[in-house]
Amino acid sequence: MTAKRNTPVALIRDAAAFAIRAERASDVVAREALLDACFGANRHTRTCQRLRDGRAPAEGLSLAAARQDGRLVGTVRLWHVSAGGRSALMLGPLAVDDDCRGLGVGAALMARALAVAKARGHGAVILLGDGPYYVRYGFTAAKTGELSLPGAFERERLLGLELVEGALDGAWGIIVPTGAPLKAKAARPRTRKAPLAVPHAA
Repeated sequence: MTAKRNTPVALIRDAAAFAIRAERASDVVAREALLDACFGANRHTRTCQRLRDGRAPAEGLSLAAARQDGRLVGTVRLWHVSAGGRSALMLGPLAVDDDCRGLGVGAALMARALAVAKARGHGAVILLGDGPYYVRYGFTAAKTGELSLPGAFERERLLGLELVEGALDGAWGIIVPTGAPLKAKAARPRTRKAPLAVPHAA
């Protein structure tokens, strides 16, 4: 009897052991490591990356899932794009740590991201992903058939979701980035230091 009572309690405790919050500057290293683990070292060469390079994510739409001990276990970001002349957001990448699969981390990140996007007045979200997974959130290819990406992509994986009815009506053409350029980091002043002795440095 005791064993039966303990099992569901443990599952509930595990499922509730993460929280969705805004991404922090301190998350960058862990986020990049998670993305490398999920998508591989060549992720920077993917077509959708061209919509993100040199651009800042949409305000308020960089989200993280973190364990109670602070460990980052999930990430999602959205980016400003023009979808054939229609203002929209491009979602991705969405990544979840392998150790947390099945705990609802991805679903929680998606739900929060879409809720925040709608609350901020955005009309549509587009992504490149697996239809069977994203259909549960309302994504379809119904209004993305005339859109294209700046590089190779699989047509059936280009999906859209209207947060405002009609936001993707008549969308046609190539999807291009419209987000704010990333601010260049200020160069640190150089100070002269005594040279280090490094034998046989390659």
